Amino acid sequence: MNREQWSSKLGFIMSSAGAAIGLGAIWKFPYVAGMNGGAAFFLVFILFTVLIGLPLLISEFVIGRGAKKEAITAYKVLAPGSQWNVVGKIGVLGCFLLLSFYSVVGGWVLIYTAQSLVGGVIKEGANYPEMFGAVTGSPAMTLLGLALFLFINVLVISLGIRNGIEKASKYMMPLLFVFFLILVVRSLTLDGAMVGIEFFLQPDFSKLTGEGILYALGQSFFALAVGFSCMVTYSSYLGKDVSIPGAASSVVIMNIFVSLLAGLAIFPAVFAFGMEPAEGPGLLFMILPTVFGQIPFGEVFLSLFLLLFLFATLTSSFSLLEIIVSAFTESGKRRRKNVTWVSGVIMFVAGIPAALSMSTLSDFTIYGKTVFDATDYLVSNILLPLGSLLIALFIIYRMDRKLVEEQFYLSTSLSPVWFQLWRVAMKWVVPITIIIVYVNLLGII
Repeated sequence: MNREQWSSKLGFIMSSAGAAIGLGAIWKFPYVAGMNGGAAFFLVFILFTVLIGLPLLISEFVIGRGAKKEAITAYKVLAPGSQWNVVGKIGVLGCFLLLSFYSVVGGWVLIYTAQSLVGGVIKEGANYPEMFGAVTGSPAMTLLGLALFLFINVLVISLGIRNGIEKASKYMMPLLFVFFLILVVRSLTLDGAMVGIEFFLQPDFSKLTGEGILYALGQSFFALAVGFSCMVTYSSYLGKDVSIPGAASSVVIMNIFVSLLAGLAIFPAVFAFGMEPAEGPGLLFMILPTVFGQIPFGEVFLSLFLLLFLFATLTSSFSLLEIIVSAFTESGKRRRKNVTWVSGVIMFVAGIPAALSMSTLSDFTIYGKTVFDATDYLVSNILLPLGSLLIALFIIYRMDRKLVEEQFYLSTSLSPVWFQLWRVAMKWVVPITIIIVYVNLLGII
């Protein structure tokens, strides 16, 4: 069976960036940073992203293009007769769990976008936290949003790589940057914005706990979509004319830049309007309407931004659904459309508990966390680092070194020192850092 390929280097980079730049950078980063000290968290996040996230992203690209197979089969091909395919299985399971609550947030974005298009978000004297609570506290609205968000995912994934994922990502991602910059400029010119800038850019490491460091590590994985072999699947459609280190570096730079924009857009506005930076998952939905409400034609700009934010959210979710669908269609015995629709229905059922976490199931907790928060914690702080650790061990100790070097150097003129630095990072920096952070979380050190 002939496998699809990305039509161009730009298409692959934009699609990979789209998978990385979404809820991780725009929605999750601001509130996680707000809950863990702001600037100190941001610096640790950047450090983890460059020293750990980038080498891991390169590794997933190497594994995917080297095997030319989706996540589970890739490890079978590269390590025949072994049990290393468990890494791919963890990835598929992790993507399933991640998508189960990610789609809930996607539903919130979809609802807000629809309300904004009919002029129902920005209102004089409106209490935006209450408006957000009304959306998340309504079982009907959250379930409808969940269903519609997954429906869009199913439609795009069923079209395949070129006609679905790549077409969407290639043209819309640049527009997201433009409207994000508009939001940042307005936020920075608000009265009282300087306090928010100091919170985000002036580190106070006394506010950063061991758990906060773990969150920074998890955020670096979450934001780059590494650890669950999503990028193994994406790079399996990659041709030989693309430099893996170059493509990975582009994705990382764009991701850090968007995280910076998110912080500059959110925190000045948070402090300017007297809100708390540790508001939690609803932070973005309460701040955006407030900021755009200060701009002439604010409802129009809010609608445009929410549409693009919805797109960024979707491009991230595409990668999660793609790894699940590709795992069941690789053999060619099952049709992509059928598998995609069945997966969509299963995902909807799996997402119901998280969708009702702020309404019907708000009193149901797991170790003191709602289903939504518990799933987020399990995925971001346990499964993602675990998957990343296993990927590091696989590419250093199990994958054929000649194949690794071949994939690393294809279409690049990098000197051998960069390959050696990357190997050192994957052999020592990545696994040791993950282990130290885990041990610290357990209170052993």
